[in-house]
Amino acid sequence: MAVFAEEVNLAGYTTLRLGGPARRFVEATTESELVAAVRRADDEGEPVLVLGGGSNLVVSDDGFPGTVVRVATRGVERSPGDDGRLCVRVQAGEEWEPFVARCVEDGLSGVECLSGIPGRVGATPIQNVGAYGQDVSETIVRVRAYDRRARTVVDLDREACRFTYRNSAFKGDDRYVVLEVAYALREAEESRPIAYAELARKLGVQPGATVPLKEARDAVLELRRGKGMVLDPADPDTRSAGSFFTNPILDAARLADLERRVAERLGPDAAFPRYPESPGPDGQPRTKTSAAWLIDKAGFTKGHERGPVRISGKHTLALTNPGGGRTADLLALAREVRDGVRAAFGVELVNEPVLVGVQL
Repeated sequence: MAVFAEEVNLAGYTTLRLGGPARRFVEATTESELVAAVRRADDEGEPVLVLGGGSNLVVSDDGFPGTVVRVATRGVERSPGDDGRLCVRVQAGEEWEPFVARCVEDGLSGVECLSGIPGRVGATPIQNVGAYGQDVSETIVRVRAYDRRARTVVDLDREACRFTYRNSAFKGDDRYVVLEVAYALREAEESRPIAYAELARKLGVQPGATVPLKEARDAVLELRRGKGMVLDPADPDTRSAGSFFTNPILDAARLADLERRVAERLGPDAAFPRYPESPGPDGQPRTKTSAAWLIDKAGFTKGHERGPVRISGKHTLALTNPGGGRTADLLALAREVRDGVRAAFGVELVNEPVLVGVQL
């Protein structure tokens, strides 16, 4: 049965430990409860915030003036899929990291490099969650969702999800509430080909090689812990929303401008990270670069403080709230970093977490 409450402080439900009270708070433990809670709020003209693990949210100090629906549904089902893969259907409220651990333990390949990521399954298609060379878009075959516009439950195939880099049909649009995600995973003892150079080096293999699933998972967890990206109550650097900025994707003109600015700032022989990216809508080539590199070279090093908040001491992409901070403090730091990178390199950093009741 759904649990209702009023004036619930949202700081206790986000990994940043920031955010004011929700006017109404509902925890839904079944799909029908989840749909009913959202439908009721819509009928009453209430703003709705769907909350999972709170690992990708920055919530206003003023809170949320509507209904927060926390997704606490549970359930995992398996059935034969296409191309010899296994279809694994997972309720949106399942925790992501335990799900990945179980897949690795059971010899299911396809999500092993996404180990250690906090949050719940329902958030993975929204953000097209990815790390260390894997994205969930590679394995998602269907998303079951409540369509608030049509007021019905729908099944969206991979094409309808419109996945791109850290984006999808679900992001930036509150039309759909994710209910269940279906992944196509291969029964195998070996990982998918290792695509990320840092992970390949950690494993002592060449990019494109495969390794036992557990070895891939253990290496990813070790790398993430070293960057403060695995939740640990004893480590204040993990009190964050993960990577705060996405890696910029540049067209040819913006890439040339960055090359010029890097040479002017760091010298003619200076190099910066660059990776081929899929062409843009106009068919022109694009290049991805590193937000972390830009932040560091703009003068914002690990541990950089602004009042009670700071850049992680382990990773320049994470903005942390070690204790005593407010959302306003975190946003001030984010603006300082964003504006500093723009001034130094002409690149506009874009926030990865969802901003609720605030703007960057």
